[in-house]
Amino acid sequence: MKIFQTNNKLPFYLLPLLIIGCLMLVVAKPSFVQALTNPQNGAVGLEGTISGPPPSQAASITTPGAGQSFSTIPITVAGFCPNGLLIKVFDNNIFAGSSECSNGSYQLKIGLFDGANSLISRDYDALNQQGPDSNNVVVNYTSAQFASFGTQLTISSSYSQLGSDPGVQLAWPITINGGTSPYALSIDWGDGSPSVLKSVAIAGGLSLTHTYQLAGTYTVTVQATDKNGQPAFLQVVSVITGPVQRLASSSNSSSNTKTVVTTISFWAKGAMISLLILIIIAFWVGRRYELNAIRRKIEKSEKAGL
Repeated sequence: MKIFQTNNKLPFYLLPLLIIGCLMLVVAKPSFVQALTNPQNGAVGLEGTISGPPPSQAASITTPGAGQSFSTIPITVAGFCPNGLLIKVFDNNIFAGSSECSNGSYQLKIGLFDGANSLISRDYDALNQQGPDSNNVVVNYTSAQFASFGTQLTISSSYSQLGSDPGVQLAWPITINGGTSPYALSIDWGDGSPSVLKSVAIAGGLSLTHTYQLAGTYTVTVQATDKNGQPAFLQVVSVITGPVQRLASSSNSSSNTKTVVTTISFWAKGAMISLLILIIIAFWVGRRYELNAIRRKIEKSEKAGL
């Protein structure tokens, strides 16, 4: 009688088991990946700047015209400029106000010094790199109030542009010089909120504060009037950038992410249970088929030995 010997080849019924196992990994993987991405806490943001050449194109002053004379302030300074840059206007080489260049032009209101005023505009990029000077426009200002009281009122600031995040208080330092105290200030923050009225007892430095709710670029206009009605003006730019709206949407995103993870996990579990049942059935069917095949070979061998 011949003895039936089995070989060491992989049983054929294990092939579908391997395929099913691979499918289980593919189905289960999205839930793991989804759970690991977009961490809800401890996120760190990185920000950097890459230096480039300073602006090469100068802004221009088209308004006012050279030689004009004024008896009231503020006056409007306007001209053409490279789009997207910050424009600073200097009066007698002293910072007088700033504005963003939009659609290739700018416009702002400034005060003047009594007598001759040499106006120059300069453009600056995001790295505060200065471009060439504009044309020089000389105008004249004669103040009857200055002649009467002898001290001209001015507002100045060390900053032409300041930035903050939405929802975070922005503090803008200014300095009041000259005139006769006390002073009345009117501040328009440029975001549609009501103008702020403020009383200042003495000249000197003070900080104006405001909280913007939305990201954007805003024109801030400060007007001062002294006891004798003498005016002064300053226009500057607030740049508000930040994640407040993104944080709000991020909160919703976190909730949505949790929902997605829960949904994927539910379907992944269901798929894994179904695949487990298929594995058991495949193993049972494959094993019975193999036993029947072995039995037939043994019977055939026994018949052949008789």
